[in-house]
Amino acid sequence: MIRKLLIVSAAFLLSCKTKEEKIKPTIESISESIYASGTLKSKDQYQAFAKVNGIIENIFVTEGQTVKKGDPILSIYNEAQKLNKQNAELAEQFSDLNANQGKLNDVKALIDLTKNKMKNDSLLYARQFSLWQQQIGTKVELEQRELAFENSRNAYQSAIIKYDDLKRQLSFTAEQSKKNLLISGRIEKDYTVRSEMDGIVYSLPKSKGEVVSIQTPLAVIGASKRFVLEMQVDEYDILKIKLGLPVLITMDSYKGKVFDATVTKVNPLMDERSKTFLVEASFNHPPETLYPNVSFEANIVIQTKDKALLLPRNYLLNDSVVIKGNGEKIVVKTGLRDFQKIEIISGISANDELVKPAQ
Repeated sequence: MIRKLLIVSAAFLLSCKTKEEKIKPTIESISESIYASGTLKSKDQYQAFAKVNGIIENIFVTEGQTVKKGDPILSIYNEAQKLNKQNAELAEQFSDLNANQGKLNDVKALIDLTKNKMKNDSLLYARQFSLWQQQIGTKVELEQRELAFENSRNAYQSAIIKYDDLKRQLSFTAEQSKKNLLISGRIEKDYTVRSEMDGIVYSLPKSKGEVVSIQTPLAVIGASKRFVLEMQVDEYDILKIKLGLPVLITMDSYKGKVFDATVTKVNPLMDERSKTFLVEASFNHPPETLYPNVSFEANIVIQTKDKALLLPRNYLLNDSVVIKGNGEKIVVKTGLRDFQKIEIISGISANDELVKPAQ
């Protein structure tokens, strides 16, 4: 009976040993990368807002439509603004300098009349003064002629001043009315939302007849063929991110495919809530069809080595200790690592047989 137990125990121990998972290091290429999730954005994608409050009067485009810079997207109705512009047009017409030429002509006629009277009074005064030199006439008559000449000269000068003042006032009023009309026209333009770029209208969240304010997004517009990969990178990894690093992109809409991209921008300001930095990348060879706001997963490749001594990471204790086939524990120096494998720089060789640590 004891012999049978010893045989069973030996068989049990033998079976445990055969179940031990052993492996030798392999020489392969490895890339160390930083994982990041992100969202696809159209190049220069933006939300369009109105500069005024009102009711949507007309929508000139549809979602998915291509537009040019300056094309109208929608217009906002405001009765008060239309009346203001009409008033500005009436005031501009009323104040136009050509329309008030009659007033200037009247003052010009007055200038001519006072000028002729001044000349006539001047001649009469000179004649009376000549007679007075010859001791003909009275001093009272001479003073009357002189007073009449002074009055007519003052009237002539007053008419000139009146003409200049009237012309300046009419010119100012006409120019002011034109400016008011221009301002009204500019304000009227604010009631039409126009595209700021050549691109595609991706979204029109509002409908005709809805009330909108200056805080209401009215459209999403972006480039049609150019897209930006926006990634959120943890603050612990941001110092490793450099411009030009390769990025491997996977998307649910293209299952089983990996796309190459390149880091193009690192935003230096951290988001205080998520403790992440915004990193942008662009496709090297983009897929044929893309849409804004599509989510993706990215691996930003930090380093790559072609011939590295690699082990599965689950064959190391704390990523630093391995167990040889004879049970000896060896501290190893490690290098690059990814989610599955880790580079062994020193401590073991490719010929060493290693045992998987017990979980």
